[in-house]
Amino acid sequence: MTDTTVVGHCWSCARGLLSADYGREQSCRGCGKPTRVCRNCRHYAPGRPNDCVEPMAEPVLEKMKANFCEYFEPTPEPVGSSSQASPEALRDCAEALFRH
Repeated sequence: MTDTTVVGHCWSCARGLLSADYGREQSCRGCGKPTRVCRNCRHYAPGRPNDCVEPMAEPVLEKMKANFCEYFEPTPEPVGSSSQASPEALRDCAEALFRH
């Protein structure tokens, strides 16, 4: 039996994500962006050192690319997201529907 509980949302398109969607090589089913990224982590805090509230985390230079951070924890609402996705994010999601 698979868990269908939404534990977070994509940093790019705001699509709901399940626990299984946060693997190192997983991508959002809506827009194709990687999901295990700083922007989807509850520790992400722009403006803080390394943009992270976890002081022991290794520095990650690219916050929107998949990484191996051992402190990663999904956040229910990514920092800097809004309840409405941007037009670009919506277009990316629509285009992702037709990719093979």
